[in-house]
Amino acid sequence: MSLASELDALASFTPAKFEDLRRNIDPAWIEEALKATGTATIRHRRLPAEQVVWLVIGMALLRDRSIHDVVAKLDLALPGSTPTVVPSSVAEARSRLGYEPMQWLFTRTANEWAHASASAHRWRGLALYGVDGSTLRVADSDENRSHFGGSRGPRGESAYPLVRLVSLMALRSHHLASVTFGPYEQSESAYAAELWPAVPNDSLTIVDKGFFAANILGPLTRGGSNRPLAHACQAESALAHR
Repeated sequence: MSLASELDALASFTPAKFEDLRRNIDPAWIEEALKATGTATIRHRRLPAEQVVWLVIGMALLRDRSIHDVVAKLDLALPGSTPTVVPSSVAEARSRLGYEPMQWLFTRTANEWAHASASAHRWRGLALYGVDGSTLRVADSDENRSHFGGSRGPRGESAYPLVRLVSLMALRSHHLASVTFGPYEQSESAYAAELWPAVPNDSLTIVDKGFFAANILGPLTRGGSNRPLAHACQAESALAHR
């Protein structure tokens, strides 16, 4: 299954209860993320930093719901005499939070889930990883247009700004171990080169023909120990006869 298919599957996923999220995401990780990035709430706010992190996660998973519905769905314990959260307060809270805690939390979950999964499902002693790329639409703002750009064709520029991304995933579980992304005009192969430091030793990385070039893959083989790579077609045949 391609990364694009996995992202589509994630977009269609709606957890039934907030407890379903907490079952897999340890609240202690969120506290660690805020402390590590110096983002913990200092003074009393209607939306403390911890709740904003849960809100951002909920907004990513409950894509078909309004912000107010997400707040209600996640059952956030809002301090104060009124449970009303106006959209402007959510935007301000997200701005205060910044990206650092979410980046830290992603790395924490990647280590806990993706690398652990790859290590647990080794093939001939090697942890299995795959590299794939995709594009995502982002909000149509002047800032996003300027930074990310988009595709161009006979009919002009794409309707929305586009982010190009490449991911390193645990091959059997498809958990993401690392992701790099940026402007659309940059090639997938250039973003892939930024992923190699996240590839552990004693692992096999599977790539498609778009990444199978010496100048791209050389740093992978030189930057660690026992980190071979394989073309997707070769890997499919080998794994079928494991």
